[in-house]
Amino acid sequence: MGRIIAVANQKGGVAKTTTCINLGASLAATRRRVLLVDLDPQANATVGSGVDRDDLEKSSYDVLLEGAAPIEVIVRAEEAGYDVLPTTSDLTAAEVELMGVERRERRLRSALRPMAAEYDFILIDCPPSLNMLTLNALVAADSVLIPMQCEYYALEGLSALLDTVEQIRGSVNPALEVEGLLRTMYDPRNNLAVDVSRQLITHFGDKVYRTVIPRNVRLAEAPSHGVPAMAYDRSSRGAISYLALAGEILRRYEKQALGAETASAE
Repeated sequence: MGRIIAVANQKGGVAKTTTCINLGASLAATRRRVLLVDLDPQANATVGSGVDRDDLEKSSYDVLLEGAAPIEVIVRAEEAGYDVLPTTSDLTAAEVELMGVERRERRLRSALRPMAAEYDFILIDCPPSLNMLTLNALVAADSVLIPMQCEYYALEGLSALLDTVEQIRGSVNPALEVEGLLRTMYDPRNNLAVDVSRQLITHFGDKVYRTVIPRNVRLAEAPSHGVPAMAYDRSSRGAISYLALAGEILRRYEKQALGAETASAE
């Protein structure tokens, strides 16, 4: 059964889409089956994966509001190595339209759960706000991965997101957990970044990934070419960092699985 991970932070510009694309490609490089779900009306994950949104007959809008099966919408991102449930600007209207739909916060969950057996990882790129689309992602997900810059305002945004996660755990998705906190666009020469990073580790311990994503020109350039950084420049610091993150995530799951087997044997 695949793991559904929402990549979320209501603060914009923290590398959510960059993380979805490059973590997805890195996991795919380890021969894991990966689906990237673009739930942001800006469609940056769709375009950054090399998918032409002008050629799309259906999108995530059709899955959420028209009852289309994901299999009818999913396209292959060949160079990235994963599948994409793409979106277009039509999704902008979904925020309002979902308000009048029955079980509106469970629409994505109902669509994705049958797909979980087909993939090892399903990554959901959320919009930069705590709206109905993000709520759908958090209700559908097993866990939430939070990319964040190490700056003061990021801590305030993190607190609001964690409150939302707790509210969802207490109501519609009790199994939801924090997958991990990912420090992005990190510059070790910045004293504030170092201080905030230290605070995160103090408060969240091993929920903070050891892997840190640095500021990197190649990561910024790759989306304009419609490919992940590892396809654009595999030797870049950004590409190497996301490969390291994928390895760290996989090792965590292997450790958890081993612990579960040991516990059952006892």
